[in-house]
Amino acid sequence: MPFDEGLTRLSRDECLRLLATATVGRVGVSVDALPAIVPVTIALMDEAVVFRTVPGTKLAAATEGSVLAIEADEYDSLAGDGWSVLVRGIASELGRGEALARARRLIPDSWVGPGTHEHYVHVACDLVTGRRLGHPVPSREERS
Repeated sequence: MPFDEGLTRLSRDECLRLLATATVGRVGVSVDALPAIVPVTIALMDEAVVFRTVPGTKLAAATEGSVLAIEADEYDSLAGDGWSVLVRGIASELGRGEALARARRLIPDSWVGPGTHEHYVHVACDLVTGRRLGHPVPSREERS
């Protein structure tokens, strides 16, 4: 059986629509030439993914203008339906200004403890790919 049998490729617009519903994703970075994947709270802001982080590997990658990968997905094991979206793009830390204020409004809560100095990272949606397994995923309006 081919690897992608039963999967449907998603358009960029479909991928962005699904990303807009995601609140948790995984960021892939390279640490000492080895891959590392960590969960983050995400939001879609215009055509970029933003996430919160504390000082460390993810923030260091963002301030160096590295290319990061962000993956978000949803899967319903009972229905056999799901989707997965992968974004690859150049990361940058959001400084002061309206973009930072918008990111804070989009991601108001974090699983990191109170008092932790958090930073917001912006990842351009340069390359966006996605796949759906099973039936089409309804839009937010269709689910309401």
